[in-house]
Amino acid sequence: MITTEAIFDALRGVIDPELGRNIVELGMVRDVTIENGQVNVVLALTTLACPLKSKIVDDVKSAIGKLDENLAVEVELAEMTPQERAQILGQQQEEKPLAERFNDIHHVIAVMSGKGGVGKSSVAALLAVALRRQGQRVGVLDADITGPSIPRMFGLHNPPAMSPLGILPADSQTGIKVISINLLLPSEDEAVIWRGPLISGAIKQFWGEVFWGDLDTLVIDLPPGTSDASLTVMQSIPLSGVVLVTSPQDLAGMVVRKAARMAQQLNIPILGLVENMSYVTCPDCGRRIEVFGPSQAALTAAQLGIPMLGHLPLDPNLAARCDAGQVEDYPATEFEPIAQRIMERVPAQKVKPVFGH
Repeated sequence: MITTEAIFDALRGVIDPELGRNIVELGMVRDVTIENGQVNVVLALTTLACPLKSKIVDDVKSAIGKLDENLAVEVELAEMTPQERAQILGQQQEEKPLAERFNDIHHVIAVMSGKGGVGKSSVAALLAVALRRQGQRVGVLDADITGPSIPRMFGLHNPPAMSPLGILPADSQTGIKVISINLLLPSEDEAVIWRGPLISGAIKQFWGEVFWGDLDTLVIDLPPGTSDASLTVMQSIPLSGVVLVTSPQDLAGMVVRKAARMAQQLNIPILGLVENMSYVTCPDCGRRIEVFGPSQAALTAAQLGIPMLGHLPLDPNLAARCDAGQVEDYPATEFEPIAQRIMERVPAQKVKPVFGH
């Protein structure tokens, strides 16, 4: 005979993916009843818009099913009261790492693309360089854990130093602060073969355990797509907004729309869309050649109701500079007005993390 106590014990094995604690301890299990071979569980989320709610429900059903595979399990979702939510989020805040408590970062801008190969990391690096040239104090957090490229672009190879407050980011030649998993590996060619929770944990460490100090803007280079890493950044780091990057192909536009929907669902402001590799300038006649076909970016921006920030060329000089670790020496004349438009749209207040539930 299955008892409610046995079910609560089983549910203590269900871990909230973002908070890292079990759902019973968090007070998410409001009620459990057993009737005629069916278990009914009332589960309270911090928000019913939680994108991970399906996973939590599946984990609950799986945990109870292990007690008796013949049991039918129904999960009813509810929403926590503001007081309940404040208690959970307050507990999380109390556990802030030392470095995070001493960091003062005014703006946090995430650079995101739907798919790989559109030059998202290049755009993130150029944004940091443009803001630094304006006199801002700038940092770059490389959240692309399995495909980090930011250190190579800035010519950084040595491991970061430690301080009493936490890890110290590396300094580029112009004073841009950089942290990346590649700076912590024995070799920059070494593969990071990690599952989602480890990747999410590393990103949280880069935010909370790195002593950034006082920054005007922190640029976060997200991995492509809408996986765990992007979700972790949007749910656990206070963001000012997201810059979307695409390329002229309609396929890239379709996938970046998915990324945009993710940001909108999580109530993260979208600062605008940048089309990269939009054209090549002929070195002989100066004519613009659309090597990947006509631009689709303006249509994509209109469909999403977001600003079109600008078009960047496919420039061999940029590729060569990035390969040589000299992105800060790239003129970036086409990017300066884009950076200006981005900063004009940055809201005064960052979006507070909701921890997804």
